[in-house]
Amino acid sequence: MAAEIVDELEFGFGWLEAGSFMRRCSHALAVDGRVWILDATADDEALERARGLGEPAAVVQLLDRHNRDNVAVAQKLGVPLHVVPRAAPEGAPFEVVPLLRSRFWREVALWFPSVRTLVVAEAVGTAQLYRAPQERVGVSPALRLFPPRRLLGYEPEHLLVGHGAGVHEGAAAALDDSIRHARGRMASWLWAGFRAHGPGGTHKRRG
Repeated sequence: MAAEIVDELEFGFGWLEAGSFMRRCSHALAVDGRVWILDATADDEALERARGLGEPAAVVQLLDRHNRDNVAVAQKLGVPLHVVPRAAPEGAPFEVVPLLRSRFWREVALWFPSVRTLVVAEAVGTAQLYRAPQERVGVSPALRLFPPRRLLGYEPEHLLVGHGAGVHEGAAAALDDSIRHARGRMASWLWAGFRAHGPGGTHKRRG
């Protein structure tokens, strides 16, 4: 089954892994003719389309657990792999935003200022598992008590996430809302998850 193409922009796109309960999403973004592949899952059609955007520059892994197919994709494209980088590679069109760096969780986000795009692997997402009923974007369940307030320093026009399709209308407001109200919506998030995934729920976990 082919991946679902999402986040179609003038400068790139994303693809959702087929059949993924977690709505695993990868992205290819092109700035100044160079293409950056983010948290890659292998899909031949998506990678061929990514090549059409320009010259592949690198694969970037934003979360220590997001091994996905990064190594294989980097080898296939003949480009380096940067795993949770502390700083942007020389000449990269993005800034590295440190979010978490602990024994159990290392994550960075990427900010592309020229296209006002913020890419977040895990700390926030749009998959149903993340969101309380009133939310377009949700904070990771593991971070709801301590949401990533560092992201409040950015006002993206496009928010791309590692789990789910991105947000392209009112992205900054949706991100701000999710972080500022993450704790207060814990109960509604839990109830929504129970209804969806508890006994008699309509969703079944796959993989």
